[in-house]
This record gives sequence, C-alpha cells and structure tokens, in this order.
Amino acid sequence: MMPLAETDSLAPFDAWRHRYAVACAVATFLLLLAGGLVTSTGSGLAVPDWPLSFGRVFPPMVGGVLFEHGHRLVAAAVGVLTLVLAFWFARREARAWVRRLAYVAAGAILLQGLLGGLTVLLRLPPAISVLHACLAQGFFCVVVLLALVTSEGFVARRPEALRDEGAPRLWALGSIATLLVYAQLILGAVMRHTGAGLAIPDFPLAFGRLVPPMASFEIAIHFAHRAGALVVAAAVLFLAVRILRRHPGRIDLAGPARLLVLLVVVQILLGGATVLTRLAVVPATAHVVVGALLVAACLVVTVRSARGRALPAASAGITCREGPAAAAPARTAGSTA
Repeated sequence: MMPLAETDSLAPFDAWRHRYAVACAVATFLLLLAGGLVTSTGSGLAVPDWPLSFGRVFPPMVGGVLFEHGHRLVAAAVGVLTLVLAFWFARREARAWVRRLAYVAAGAILLQGLLGGLTVLLRLPPAISVLHACLAQGFFCVVVLLALVTSEGFVARRPEALRDEGAPRLWALGSIATLLVYAQLILGAVMRHTGAGLAIPDFPLAFGRLVPPMASFEIAIHFAHRAGALVVAAAVLFLAVRILRRHPGRIDLAGPARLLVLLVVVQILLGGATVLTRLAVVPATAHVVVGALLVAACLVVTVRSARGRALPAASAGITCREGPAAAAPARTAGSTA
C-alpha cells in the first residue's frame, strides 16, 4: 500500500463535498453544545419518553423541555446530515479509507441516537450516560477528520516534507496528546454523570490540601480529573512548544499550536470557574465544548505532522530548513491543510 502522503495527492478535490463535511462538523459542535446544556441544566428527564416527546413530535418548548427536546431536534438534523454525507462519500470519494471513515461516522451517529434513547428510557443510568457523552466526542473527531481530509490543501497538493528530528516524533507527540485529552474527557463525563462535579468544593486546592482524603468514589474521580488536567496541560503545551520552536514557518502546524495553548488555558480557567460558581450553566457547558475543540485540534496537528513524515525533503522539491526564512519553494510546494 502506498503511503498516505502519496495517495492523498491523487484524489480529485471536490469543493462542495468539503464544504458539506465542514457543515457537518459545525453542526456536530452545536450538538455537543446542546447536549452540554441538557446536563448542565439538569434537563435529562424533562421529556420522559422516547422517541416522541410527551407522545408528540413538537411538545411545548418550556422549561427543561426546551433543552432536552431541542437537543433531540439538533441530533436528528445531525443524523440526517451524516447519513447524506456517508451516501455522498460512497458514490464520489476515491479513497477507500476516507469512505470507510464516512461509514464509521454514519454508524456512530446511529448508535449515538440509540444510546440517547436508552439514557431516557432507563432514567439516566450513569454507564450509558457516560458512554453517550464519550461517543459524542469521538463522533466529533471523526467528522472533523473528514472535513480535514477533504480540504483542498490535503487532497490537491502534495504534503510538505517535515524535518522532524528528535524523539519522540511530532506525530507521536500529537497522538499521545490526543489520547490524553480524550481520556480526560472520559473522566469528565464520569464526573458529570455521577454527580461528582462538586465532590471537591474548592479550587485550586482540594479541601484546602494538595491531595484530599479519598473518602468516596466521587472525591476520587473528581481529583483524578483535576490531576489529569495537569498531565494533559503538560502534554499539550509540550507539543505546542515543540512546534513553535522547531517549525515556526509551518503555518499548518504553528497556527493550531497557538490555538492549543489558548484552549488549554481557557479550559483550566473554565474548570475552576465551574467549581467556584457551583456548576453554573455557562462555565459548565463551555468546559465541555472547549474540551471537544481541544481534542479536535490535537487530532488535526497529529494528522498534518504524520503526512509530512514519510517524505524526504528532496521529494517535495524543498530545502530542509524550516522557519520564517525558509526557501520560497517550501511555500509553494507545501500544503496549507
């Protein structure tokens, strides 16, 4: 099998299919926002039946029904968009692995709808609620990846060779950061859906100490989430600094690296605000959606760095020197994706 960097440049670029994939990613982000509002407002059982709402398609949108039924409407729209995307990719996408990725997205949204229904019918069981939240984040990553791999820079231009010296490689650092962020999202979902959000009521200390007494599961999972935040911040910042120090001229990597720094800082501040405001709706919901942006940004950096690793500089017709003073051919031959 040919390397990813070589096969991508052979695929035709379809601007409308790329725009549609971007629209699906934006719609999925809005779905995450709607789902976050349901949990933050405690509206998960505002509508007690499923798939209808009080036996109707459109119940009165008042109180928690606005959030819960609104979430269902957004989910239904994203489901239709995703199934159309999978059908479109099945007919028009030349790359088999991208078609399979679209099929994964379609399967994930169908499973997500089923889990959402079970969450209601079984009265918010923590295990299913957590799985529902984690699959939502994974689905978002898949549609972001589809938007990335259908972009003009990814499809129609050969990837720019990446002079990646040292260990671990940049793509490996990105992979580690992505997995750590996703693991942290899982911990956050467990914490939210087991009622552990205020198990430790102060911040940045825990009961006035660095390490609190692990007197309950709720305290343990809450503290694990806080400790995980430090690990994630270290991994993401290390990745971002590595890019900005060694590859400042690679706009496709340096731009997301700066975004990663911003997102990590904002996410930590939102975590503290969520505790200090006693789980106020705005910071609690924003904490969820910024986490989604963080894992997606790590994934983009990982994919972009992996594309260039298989190419020697000579094969792309550029010099090995990277940075603001890099040779002109490096800019014209490189990918902006």
